[in-house]
Amino acid sequence: MNVKKTAFARGLLGIPLGIAIGFMISLFVSLGLGTGEYYSARPELIAEMGSELNAVLLQTGLSALVGMAFSAASVIWQLEDWSLAKQTGIYFLITALVMLPIAWFARWTERTLLGIAIYFGIFVVIFIVIWGIQYLIWRQKIKKMNEKL
Repeated sequence: MNVKKTAFARGLLGIPLGIAIGFMISLFVSLGLGTGEYYSARPELIAEMGSELNAVLLQTGLSALVGMAFSAASVIWQLEDWSLAKQTGIYFLITALVMLPIAWFARWTERTLLGIAIYFGIFVVIFIVIWGIQYLIWRQKIKKMNEKL
């Protein structure tokens, strides 16, 4: 497997996925607020960018970067000569280093030390939950494959 080539291809495929997830999050937030309005971006971002269109353009680009980074970094899980701990640590480091600045620029987090700490804490919890679910799924699949042997 050519790691760089695979990461690049996955990164490109992750762009529309990131945009779609970003849109779905804004849709679910709007539904959750229950006002009947669609909130395309945080009001702070709209004010900072000077218009809703500029805010949505920036947010869409940042969502594309998130999708690209997460997808490209997924190649790490196929590096069989790395331990699971190393794969997890490197994947976490890459995704956290991408998410935190993007969250800052998109105003998904408050621009305070406390806001960043809370956002990072939420990121860690979500990462652990998703990692744990994936681990259990793969453990079950491996158990079934071993039973067939």
